[in-house]
Amino acid sequence: MLQQRTLKSLTRAVGVGLHSGQRVEITLRPAQPDTGIVFRRVDLPDPVDIPVSALAVTDTRMASTISKGNAKVHTVEHLMSACAGLGVDNLYVDITAEEVPILDGSAASFVFLLQSAGIALQNAPRRFIRLLEPVEVRQGQGDNEKWARLSPYHGYQLNFEIDFSHPAVDSTGQRVLFDMGTGSYSKDIARARTFGFTKDVEMMRANGLALGGGLDNAIVMDDYKVLNAGGLRYDDEFVKHKILDAMGDLYLLGKPMLASYSAFRSGHALNNLLLRELLQHTNAWDVVTFDDEKLAPEGFAKLARAW
Repeated sequence: MLQQRTLKSLTRAVGVGLHSGQRVEITLRPAQPDTGIVFRRVDLPDPVDIPVSALAVTDTRMASTISKGNAKVHTVEHLMSACAGLGVDNLYVDITAEEVPILDGSAASFVFLLQSAGIALQNAPRRFIRLLEPVEVRQGQGDNEKWARLSPYHGYQLNFEIDFSHPAVDSTGQRVLFDMGTGSYSKDIARARTFGFTKDVEMMRANGLALGGGLDNAIVMDDYKVLNAGGLRYDDEFVKHKILDAMGDLYLLGKPMLASYSAFRSGHALNNLLLRELLQHTNAWDVVTFDDEKLAPEGFAKLARAW
């Protein structure tokens, strides 16, 4: 049986929120089978549990935000991406503020936290959402067109294309295909950092955003070049970060997918719209388990490789 996974022990991290600039502590704790991933606002007078789901997403401006009532958690996508990449199904995330810490701007620190706590197999079958027919969302036309699509596939792959007219981005790859069966999430995707432009950062800060952002947790560019002293971690780090984000956004569905995701200029809003479209088309998917691990797609049965 392909089993569900949680952590062997708890682990903690302290950082600042990318947009809020607030100090925040998160504690990742093991959870029982079929719990899913649950964010818990422990700083509130009465702690509030916010289970992840596509319908819990209430804001997609600059990040993915999940809510329950008045309780919110912003910027969940990098931690969710790490959980997707390592195949963690059940987890409590205790958090002391309303934004997940940005740490180094990628998912690498979350991967390290999860792997240092250890991954434990649980006595329950891992349930997958399996695509049976394509589902697609599109917005805009011409130069403003963007789209995202899920198609049937025995495995999980993501194909993303960006379209930035900027010297630093033009000189790198603007398209990446990543397959969980043949690639290593930890090595190939997790280290890609969020990125932005100096002119946008100034505008965002004027609007109370990106208050915790800087060269130590983002790739920052002026009109011509990357300003970070160390340069890029991958030649195609920009588009790889979009893959990282998409994996986190899609894992907000609450279960791993057996599907091929492809997108052009997509972002948090369109990714969530795609999930909501999927849920409305109940004939386009089913839920499957694997009693025999050998029948599962390549890359899913083994615990994730280290760096």
